Amino acid sequence: EAFVLLARALKVRQPVVVHPQFTEPEAALREAGHAVERVLLREADGFRLTPGAVPEGADLVLIGNPTNPTSVLHPAAAIAQLARPGRLLVVDEAFMDAVPGEREALAGRTDIPGLVVLRSLTKTWGLAGLRIGYVLADPETIAELERAQPLWPVSTPALAAAEACMDSPALAEAAHAAHRIAADRAHLVAGLTEFAPDGLQVMEPAEGPFVLVRVPNAVAVRRHLRDLGFAVRRGDTFPGLGEQWLRLAVRDRPTVNRFLQALDQAVTLAGR
Repeated sequence: EAFVLLARALKVRQPVVVHPQFTEPEAALREAGHAVERVLLREADGFRLTPGAVPEGADLVLIGNPTNPTSVLHPAAAIAQLARPGRLLVVDEAFMDAVPGEREALAGRTDIPGLVVLRSLTKTWGLAGLRIGYVLADPETIAELERAQPLWPVSTPALAAAEACMDSPALAEAAHAAHRIAADRAHLVAGLTEFAPDGLQVMEPAEGPFVLVRVPNAVAVRRHLRDLGFAVRRGDTFPGLGEQWLRLAVRDRPTVNRFLQALDQAVTLAGR
C-alpha cells in the first residue's frame, strides 16, 4: 500500500527505480501515470549501488536494502549519497530485520533530507496475508500519504499482529532469528558451491533471507525442482536479470539438505 500511496500522492516529475529489485514499486508508479526511469546495477559490480549512476534530475529514487532478489546489502553511507534537496529517497527495508543488528539500516535517521523508509512486519513472522508495515518520513510527507489513503486501511487482526511483533520478547526472538538465518544461509551457500563444476554461480555476499544464483538451463532446472517438490523464484521477471537466474529462499538445514539433493537431480535431468 505504501508504494501505491507514494505513487499517487506525491507530485514527482522524474522517478527513478534502482534495479534489479522488487517490481511492485515501479508497477505502482507506472499505474499512477509516471514515466519511470531505470538504473540497472551491473552483475560485474555484484549488483552493488553506484550512486553516480542515478540521474541528478531525479526527484524520487527508490531502492531496496537488502535488495530483493540479489540479496545485496548496500552500505547506508552509499544510499545516503543519493539524498538531494528536493528529492525523495525511498528505501525499502522490508527484509532489514533479517540482517543481524540491522546494520546499514536508515530507519530512524533524521539527518538525511527527503528520506522515506518502508518497513514490513510480515517477512520474519510469515504474516504476508495481513499486509502490515509502516512508513518513516518527515511529517509533511506522511500527511500527504494520509490524504491519499482510504479510510480504515488496517484491519484489527493486522493491528493486533503489529503490537505482538513489536513487543520486547518478539524483538528478541526476531534478533535471534536473524542470526539463525545467517547461519542457515551460510549452509545453503556452502552446499551450492558444490555445483560450481556444473556452472552454477552464487552471487555473494548474500545478506538477505534468500540467495541469487545463475544456473545453466535454469528454466528446465526450475521445472524439475517443481516436480521434486521445491518451488524457486524465477529471475527473468526482474529488470536487469534473465531466465538463467533463480532466487532461492533460505530455509532450515534439514530443508536445505533435501533441496540440495533435489537440485542435484534437477541439474542432472536438465543437462540430458
